[in-house]
Amino acid sequence: MKKTMSEFKDFIARGNVMDMAVGVIVGGAFGKIVTSLVNDMLMPLIGLLIGGVDLTKMYLALDGKTYANPVEAAESGAPILAYGNFLQNVIDFLIIAFVIFMVIKQIGKMKDRFIHKEEEVATTKVCPFCKETVHIEATRCPHCTAVLEDK
Repeated sequence: MKKTMSEFKDFIARGNVMDMAVGVIVGGAFGKIVTSLVNDMLMPLIGLLIGGVDLTKMYLALDGKTYANPVEAAESGAPILAYGNFLQNVIDFLIIAFVIFMVIKQIGKMKDRFIHKEEEVATTKVCPFCKETVHIEATRCPHCTAVLEDK
């Protein structure tokens, strides 16, 4: 049990676990913002564009009776297919996925702008006579014994 607790302590203390925890917290807050964007800003516009239809009120009562809304049908105990909610959730998912894609894409661009990759320093060169690879500091080719000029 001590070994397991020690391993757990080491796991928690790693930096990547802490980064993941911060990411989950920030992701949750970001999710609320995107959900609000979808529900409060985009879906009303989409509803207006498709003729004022509220997808969440689209349903099919399986008992054959007519109800004023899906809540009334559900309260009466009737089985319902709430296909409007399903469509709403599919649209929500697509919009949220697109927004997250765009944010990650912009973060990647910003990261590339601020992180400079160091150029690799050459450690080898090619012998101009035998075309074999030799160490950069070599003054004579070990393959053909030609004298190499410093370049």
